[in-house]
Amino acid sequence: MSATVVLGVTGGIAAYKIPALVRLLVADGLDVSVVMTRAGTQFVTPLTLATLSCNPVHVDMWSERPGPQVEHISLADRADLAVIAPATANIIGKLAAGLADDLLTTVCLALKCPVVICPSMNVNMYRNRVVQRNIKTLKEMGCHVMEPESGWLACGWTGEGRMPEPEVIAAEIMRHLSAPDLEGERILVTAGPTEEPLDAVRFLTNRSSGKMGVAVAARAARRGAQVTLIAGPMSVEPPAGVRNIPVRTALEMYQRVMEVFDDSDVVIKTAAVSDFRPANPATGKIKKEEAPGKISLVRNPDILHILGTKKRAQQILVGFAAETENPLENGRKKLIAKNLDMLVLNDVTQPGAGFRQDTNVVHFLLRSGEEESLDLMTKDRVADLILDRVKEIRLRRGRKQDSAPSEADHQVRP
Repeated sequence: MSATVVLGVTGGIAAYKIPALVRLLVADGLDVSVVMTRAGTQFVTPLTLATLSCNPVHVDMWSERPGPQVEHISLADRADLAVIAPATANIIGKLAAGLADDLLTTVCLALKCPVVICPSMNVNMYRNRVVQRNIKTLKEMGCHVMEPESGWLACGWTGEGRMPEPEVIAAEIMRHLSAPDLEGERILVTAGPTEEPLDAVRFLTNRSSGKMGVAVAARAARRGAQVTLIAGPMSVEPPAGVRNIPVRTALEMYQRVMEVFDDSDVVIKTAAVSDFRPANPATGKIKKEEAPGKISLVRNPDILHILGTKKRAQQILVGFAAETENPLENGRKKLIAKNLDMLVLNDVTQPGAGFRQDTNVVHFLLRSGEEESLDLMTKDRVADLILDRVKEIRLRRGRKQDSAPSEADHQVRP
């Protein structure tokens, strides 16, 4: 994504998190131009942010510049999105009043793009009626104000006022910059492995990391969908901006999936659910000398098959299959047997494919008979292609989602 983000950094202690935010945005392919207040430079150096963003950092309204352009206008003109983080009570008040007494506030008055505000301050300051009035004013002017997090604050107080974590801010930024072509879709994603207890400390599981499911959930949320993620114990964190329901066993996953299924428009089952579980798990730890020679197993519910028997005409069901032998033959059988609209097939013996990888090599099988082989690519890219195919299936069924951005998203900001 080649978009430009103007990142305003003001004088709050949460500025120490901004280098991490810049790294996340650059990793997502964004061009980041940092504008700092003088107070902001007391918490993080311009050199640090210039190095991470690979762009000059702008601080002084009156500094010499190489070209004839008016700096605050040129910065505003090329911004696709502006973010103020941390946004102190002072900068929130200035923006609400339309003041422009430094470079950052002057840039803000010239913006024509969406603006995201990330409040960060003491809980009593945040609750102050003047601050709340100013926040309300910014919202009425079209700014997107993120809710601060609650918890321990640097000043020693506890309560709301913490700036959202860099990952949460980055997800919000990408959501605003991504085309909302899945807006209105309620998407259920399952991810990760399940763990089937053998005793109080041991369990049966598999090598799934949850990376593929997290990628699908994150990309769907960015594209405007309402996403629920039901995930077993993963080695990666769930993405920001989705409803996360953690589970452990296959039976727990089955129960939670069935609770959400009827309210879902699309189900994408990336989870590697254990096919079997120990029939008689011990309540305590099995001692070595007491270990059984054999472990009796019972089958877990085939969640994907059950969903295939229950899905309504307008629901879209996407399954995953990890194969090691005859992948296409087995995949085609599974597509029909489980009444899927689409199967994402991967041969886990191929280099770069399968569990615990950041990449994947997949083959799409569609109910319509279409098939598509993809080269090695990142799981983020695979996720977007899966969602593209889901959108195509939806369009063929005649329920086209209106993805046009609202007029309010293009109104002049403070």
